[in-house]
Amino acid sequence: MIRPTATTIPRLLAPSSTSQLRWKSVGTRAMQAREREKEKLKKRRKQQRFKEYKYATPSADEQFSLCDAMRYLRAAEVGRPPSAATYELALKIRTIKNGPVLRDRIRLPYPVKNDTRIAVICKENSGAAHEARNAGAVAFGEESLFEMIKANSNKLPFNRLICHVDSEPALKKAGLGRILGPKGLMPSIKTNTITKSVVSMMHDMVGAENYREKIGAIRMPIGNIQFTPRQLSENIKTMVNSVKNNIQVLEDRVKKDLIEVVLTSTNGPGFSLNGAFASTDDKITPAHLSTAM
Repeated sequence: MIRPTATTIPRLLAPSSTSQLRWKSVGTRAMQAREREKEKLKKRRKQQRFKEYKYATPSADEQFSLCDAMRYLRAAEVGRPPSAATYELALKIRTIKNGPVLRDRIRLPYPVKNDTRIAVICKENSGAAHEARNAGAVAFGEESLFEMIKANSNKLPFNRLICHVDSEPALKKAGLGRILGPKGLMPSIKTNTITKSVVSMMHDMVGAENYREKIGAIRMPIGNIQFTPRQLSENIKTMVNSVKNNIQVLEDRVKKDLIEVVLTSTNGPGFSLNGAFASTDDKITPAHLSTAM
């Protein structure tokens, strides 16, 4: 019996040595148009998903007047030392990601903290050093202050640090960014902590607080739990006006909107404020919320 070979098999029955290519049908013009619209829709949804932070829309929860919010938050803090509880404000900002952020230093009408301890980087035995000593700085100098920071990096005796302009090169050369940066103490022009006038800078810092936008929101303590409604109202107005003014400064570079103001406390929930002051309960007056807890 003769075994068939490649030469004896008909050419039409022989398996092809090359793979066959299959081409996708381009379809009609209407089908192509629908495909293009689908791709555009996917791209638009992806851009919207990552363009703004999740705080871009206000919450759908009920809103409260200031006195009503204080009433509930004071109830949440009952049984705790008044010195350990504070009111905190959260401002939700509609803003794009990777854009310029809001940051500033603000002096509230009624300061929340009075434990400001300032250190000044300035040349030894200079006029700025004498000014820092007379203004009540807890530490001042250049090399001596740098050595103290390196030796006590985990327990610094100050919570604010400013630098005189003449000592800026020495500060950069000292390489303290890894120690001061994570603590938010590294002086820089951006944070307005490098100055020519030590006295005026120290005066501005006492009773002042820094705030910075993070992930589409600004959060900072706004008052002690013992504050009266009027005191807390003045602090909130000052804070909101400061943020709105900073938004106007950046309006040529990026669009930002303040969409919600939320008041909370150390151990309490958050209450969205509606801008009203008085309580909805006629029996509750600001005097009831002004007494000691």
